[in-house]
Amino acid sequence: MIWLTWRQSRAQITAVLAALAVVAIYLATTGTQLHNAYHNALTACGNGGCGSSISQLTDQYKLPYYLAGGLLLLLPGVIGAFWGAPLIARELETGTHRLVWNQSITRARWLTVKLLFVGLATVAANGLLSLLVSWWSVPLDQINQNRFTPLLFDVRGVVPLGYAAFAFTLGACAGLFIRRSLPAVAATLLVFAAVQFLMPLAVRPHLEAPVRTDIALNAEAVNSANLLGTTGKGPDAPLVANLTVPNAWVVSGTTPVLNSAGHQVNNKDICASGSQSRWSSCVASAGLKVPVSYQPGDRYWTFQWYETAIYLALSAGLAWLCSWRLLRRLA
Repeated sequence: MIWLTWRQSRAQITAVLAALAVVAIYLATTGTQLHNAYHNALTACGNGGCGSSISQLTDQYKLPYYLAGGLLLLLPGVIGAFWGAPLIARELETGTHRLVWNQSITRARWLTVKLLFVGLATVAANGLLSLLVSWWSVPLDQINQNRFTPLLFDVRGVVPLGYAAFAFTLGACAGLFIRRSLPAVAATLLVFAAVQFLMPLAVRPHLEAPVRTDIALNAEAVNSANLLGTTGKGPDAPLVANLTVPNAWVVSGTTPVLNSAGHQVNNKDICASGSQSRWSSCVASAGLKVPVSYQPGDRYWTFQWYETAIYLALSAGLAWLCSWRLLRRLA
């Protein structure tokens, strides 16, 4: 049965492994260059040239940084759709399931071998790419201090393995229930994209209660904040800010700027109209604060394992649903 499954899936598996080999060679080559350049940039910090060296480094590797992340973001859904969806639907479309199930191999064994063999290949492919991308991106992640943000979180660590398992079993279930390959592919991509969109918005922020604190709006915070309600908005515009916290995930979004009494302030409460630089200095010296809710950076791996466990549990549920449908309902 394993040999038969390999014969049926070898074209797709070979093509993906070949593409991964090309990507791995590229990441290994450029990653070594990136790590060496980062080490040289840190050395330059001691000689007073840190800012320019870091800026050149981020500019040079910005494009492959986002391309590698985008590839890993798309790969689970693509493999799940084009490996998982046709896995059973193709047998039902061609009618070969009648021959297979009339042999000595039971339906349960047939389904188990297919799901495990191709599913493990899917998880292994995503795991390998995740390992390479995570290693390649270490210098830039340390510079940007933002790997906990939703999009980067999805393409680091162990969560891509959970995404791959979920996408594959989702595709297999879609093929079994819809019984047509192309509609199953479309349904898999649509549902997987919807789940990936909802997870960081509706589930991930609540895996642990966020830390809530007030951050003083000093000069450093003003420079790193996205301040809205500036002089160009008029004197009565309420002052709000969107702060970032290094190595953390800020979940509060845009929040009001408060004075020492806890009341939201307007532009006219702070400074007279003037240049933007003078206005920013005024804001920094006014003793203001911004309430922020965030997930600290030391929770990063806790969230990684929580989310991976959720997706693996969903995968197990979908595998059980496939088994129930195949054994009890499918004639």
